[in-house]
Amino acid sequence: MADTAVIRTVGLGKTYTDFWGRPRVTALHGLDLEIPSGEVFGLLGPNGSGKTTTIKLLLGLLRATKGDAFVFGSDPGDNQAKHRLGYLPEETYLYKFLNAEETLRFYGSLFSLGRSELNKRIDELIDMVGLGHARKRRLGEYSKGMARRLGLAQALINNPDLVILDEPTSGLDPIGTAEVKDLIIRLKQQGKTVLLCSHLLADVEDVCDRLAILHQGHLRELGRVEELLTATDRTVVELDHPDEAVLAAVRSAAGSSLQSVEHPRERLEAHFRRIVSQAAEAPAASSDDSGAVQRLAQAAEAAASEGEDPQA
Repeated sequence: MADTAVIRTVGLGKTYTDFWGRPRVTALHGLDLEIPSGEVFGLLGPNGSGKTTTIKLLLGLLRATKGDAFVFGSDPGDNQAKHRLGYLPEETYLYKFLNAEETLRFYGSLFSLGRSELNKRIDELIDMVGLGHARKRRLGEYSKGMARRLGLAQALINNPDLVILDEPTSGLDPIGTAEVKDLIIRLKQQGKTVLLCSHLLADVEDVCDRLAILHQGHLRELGRVEELLTATDRTVVELDHPDEAVLAAVRSAAGSSLQSVEHPRERLEAHFRRIVSQAAEAPAASSDDSGAVQRLAQAAEAAASEGEDPQA
């Protein structure tokens, strides 16, 4: 895998020091990691686990205390490697007096993009992140979710081969979150590599091929998502419209190993998107119907914001 690795770390470590150079805290302990081309990789961990330090080391914003990091086979500080990289930080820092077009034109100029190519990229990205209606509006008038969408567009302005996304769905509503996940999947289909950091584990589960879990600077788990999440000690049997006789036979055959018999539950995100899609496609809904759909959507969004587990 090393020959095709877009990101590779070998014994990578970082210790922060005080004013006199004395070791204060070790944020990362000897991280060994390889991410091949075309993979969506999730980097997970609680606050203080070393995720942000790892990203800063890969971006060349910090110098490692020990070990090495390679991006496209080069030092993270290499300019050619940086030109192939796009980055969305956890907090969206944009110039509030510019509009969307001016913002993307500024960031595109940093990569020396030609006028025609830059104009094309600006139109594509504004349409991709759903800001066509606000492309001329000053960023100071943007909501947090709109600013997040534009931040994602600026991370893609140079058509990068590697995209590092730190909490990309922060501040987005359920529809916006789903659209960002769809975009990540499209980036993978285009052969791009995505490094994703998120506290929303459902997002990681939906889009990532592999993931790593950090805790207190140590790599605790690494592997493919389906392998890590598959409970090999349990089996789920799904039946289509079973009658009581069939259920009785299943219970009898399973005996004491049977844990539960219940109807499967739809994930809240899928349910929410289906209801909103149906409402949008309805040719002429009455005001009462529209109000009912809106109340249902608001209830689903409220449940999601309260942290309800859609897979419980």
